[in-house]
Amino acid sequence: MKRAVSISIGSSKRDKAVELNLLGETVRIERIGTDGDMEKAAQLYAELDGKVEAFGVGGADLGVLVAGKWYRLYGAEPLIRHVKKTPVADGVGVKNTLECRVASFIEERIGGEVSPKRVLFTAGADRWGMSKSFLDAGYECVFGDLMFALDIPIPIRSEAALKRTAALLMPIVGRLPFKMLYPTGEEQEKNTPKHGQWYAWAKVIAGDCLYIKRYMPARLDGKIICTNTTTPADVEAFRGAGVSYLVTTTPVMEGRSFGTNMIEAALIAVSGKGRKLSNDELTEWIDKLGFAPQLQKLN
Repeated sequence: MKRAVSISIGSSKRDKAVELNLLGETVRIERIGTDGDMEKAAQLYAELDGKVEAFGVGGADLGVLVAGKWYRLYGAEPLIRHVKKTPVADGVGVKNTLECRVASFIEERIGGEVSPKRVLFTAGADRWGMSKSFLDAGYECVFGDLMFALDIPIPIRSEAALKRTAALLMPIVGRLPFKMLYPTGEEQEKNTPKHGQWYAWAKVIAGDCLYIKRYMPARLDGKIICTNTTTPADVEAFRGAGVSYLVTTTPVMEGRSFGTNMIEAALIAVSGKGRKLSNDELTEWIDKLGFAPQLQKLN
């Protein structure tokens, strides 16, 4: 049996392990949360290095890929400083392959119900593939990178503006402590509604599940959520808020969708290559395994 492990600085309440049969190969995928303890996560990577087929970096990104340009997030790099043998993926490959398909998937399944065709991204730069999919499908987009990540109340309204913002700010933002940019541990459980006018403006709310939940208003009646890494509790929270549909960019396995880092680690494990996969290789394995976004009607 092959093993892929996502070690996350997020809440341990979201931990899950699943054994999958992928093309005749048994792969155990497992998420281990450290409740915001970055040193504990680093030590877990050290302990499991060389003992598992692939690591996923959970609750953090090693960088952001925007229009082919890589911006490092230096604050996350110490997490994997002890890893010498096992390949490591933070999910950027899946974000730029599988997530590129999500807008066309929505159009095929429920396109007639998406009116107006407006989407709010809680952050667009860190999910460039998803962002491009909606831009290319003709959706009016608002990217909340400044509003939600940096508390600057300025919406980004175009692809060009998102690229410019990333080019200007990411070299600076990338040097900040990671906990300033993304909720970890118990912070992931808090809901502090913010910029509700943009949640109201959009028909589709897209992006990281924890970001969406952290800032969403009490009611999201008739909205479509497009995200991943959803637990059964997340699904019930969205249902209770009146969300019509939940679209997960990664497959639902035993009641939850795993993060892009976990899916990428699983693909590395089943490939048997012992290294990170290129985008072309990821696409090949995604197609071979039939991985695709999934749609759930909630209300």
